[in-house]
Amino acid sequence: MILAMGDSLTAGYGLPEADGFVPRLNAALQEMGHNVTVINAGVSGDTSADGLARIEWALQDKPLIMILELGANDMLRGIDPATTRANLDGIVAKAKAAGVTIVLAGMEAAENFGPDYKAHFDSIYPDLAKRYDLILMPFFLKGVAANPTLNQADGLHPNEDGVNVIVQNAIPYVLIALKRAGSKS
Repeated sequence: MILAMGDSLTAGYGLPEADGFVPRLNAALQEMGHNVTVINAGVSGDTSADGLARIEWALQDKPLIMILELGANDMLRGIDPATTRANLDGIVAKAKAAGVTIVLAGMEAAENFGPDYKAHFDSIYPDLAKRYDLILMPFFLKGVAANPTLNQADGLHPNEDGVNVIVQNAIPYVLIALKRAGSKS
């Protein structure tokens, strides 16, 4: 089982249920011959603190793999990157202790937060990936962020076409995780 732990980007905000990231990823992996189930643990509006508060509950299903996609709401709220880093570190530590293989979906801060904030925020994901030997998807919204043809009217959440891009970007990292998790079982 793959647990997709995240915010509205994982939850599929604004989309019919079948068109969200989790159902589309699940379908793509099954079409490739992988007998997996991807569980949607995305909650719209969640920050890294919310994720930390619910990680133990989320791990009760004993996933082999977790896609961790949190931090965008922290950035949008201007939360200190040190706080986001500590929360994500706590989530990763608990998941690693449970033997879960983690794909860390990176986020990037918007330019309008300034270069210092952006540098501190953007370094969180590669630093954690290196520290914990995680599989790093450098930017979850690669090719989708700021592209009006791939986003809903709010400019923040992907539309169906944007979700397809994200799924295609995510598949190579998930395949690495499946291979790594398979070698542990």
